Amino acid sequence: MAATASTIGTMGSTFPPPRRAPATPPPPHRRLSTARLCQEEKPSCLCPSSHVDAPHSRAAIFPQLGFDGVSIAEPLNEFKEYIDIFDGYTLLYPKNWIQVRGAGADIFFRDPFVLDENLSVELSSPSSSRYKTLEDLGPPQAAAEKVLKQYLTEFMSTRLGVRRESSILSTSSRIADDGKLYYQVEVNIKSYANNNELAVMPQDRIARLEWDRRYLSVLGVGNNRLYELRLQTPEGVFLDEEKDLRQVMDSFRVINSVD
Repeated sequence: MAATASTIGTMGSTFPPPRRAPATPPPPHRRLSTARLCQEEKPSCLCPSSHVDAPHSRAAIFPQLGFDGVSIAEPLNEFKEYIDIFDGYTLLYPKNWIQVRGAGADIFFRDPFVLDENLSVELSSPSSSRYKTLEDLGPPQAAAEKVLKQYLTEFMSTRLGVRRESSILSTSSRIADDGKLYYQVEVNIKSYANNNELAVMPQDRIARLEWDRRYLSVLGVGNNRLYELRLQTPEGVFLDEEKDLRQVMDSFRVINSVD
């Protein structure tokens, strides 16, 4: 979840009048942080919403965007509340994330800079599922195994030489302030591919790491349906983004849907 800062200053010089001391030199360039920009811009939310302020810092440089030598400011990141009264859930998401339509999920947002970082919500079909409680999935560890299996099924590839490594990092359960039970699951998946999958000799087929991601899921039950909030982030930026991601996870609630 990243933002850029721009350096704003003035150019030119002031010539002193005859027989007078030189004029005071212009002040040094000032850096305008995106914290100020975020506070000034208040785009409207997709649904009725409230704004939640949360500190967020991140250091990076984006020369590919043309900001040579400009370091990222430490902005005050804000969250928006997304409410779906028809399907029955609500969550917070970073205000600078953009919605992607047609992604296959009920809702999908992604970071505009880190394209591998996103969130989505998946729902079971109301006509084919009759979930009464989250414990219908079993304990958190059993639910985590189902979540990981589903991820691996979705990531199945027909390419030669593709290999996936996966592990369950943590599982937990909690009773939220709405009195409902929620499971939280964290898994890691790595994808490897051969650099020359058509090579005859094994030594010519060298596996390389394609991507290394962490997947965080929150599971809940309501309206006779199973709800899953999914968060995806590269392992390389997880520690920088963890606080915000966990705030999104903790915000997820299943509410009564409107028929």
